[in-house]
Amino acid sequence: MDPLRHPDLVDVSRRLRQQWERVVEAEQAAARTTWWRRRSLRDRLIDAEDRGEHTTLWCIDGRAAVGVVHAVGSDHVVLRFGQRSRFVLLHQIVAAGFQEAE
Repeated sequence: MDPLRHPDLVDVSRRLRQQWERVVEAEQAAARTTWWRRRSLRDRLIDAEDRGEHTTLWCIDGRAAVGVVHAVGSDHVVLRFGQRSRFVLLHQIVAAGFQEAE
């Protein structure tokens, strides 16, 4: 009999694998939660740029900027609506809404 195929070792191996999978799942969930809690508006705007989402940004002056996120810089975002672009400073944004592109 192959010593590595002993029934006790097979059972121990299976239990260790299951425990390892549960630990990995818990670690991934914790990492996801930490990422969601630490991400900034800029991070969310970068996601919107990658996805081509339609975005509405409400600014401190009460106006709304609407368009698709075209570019995100360290302190600004560029929204494109048709042939027009609007440059918005991140510190002027008070709220944002996102809608996935169809």
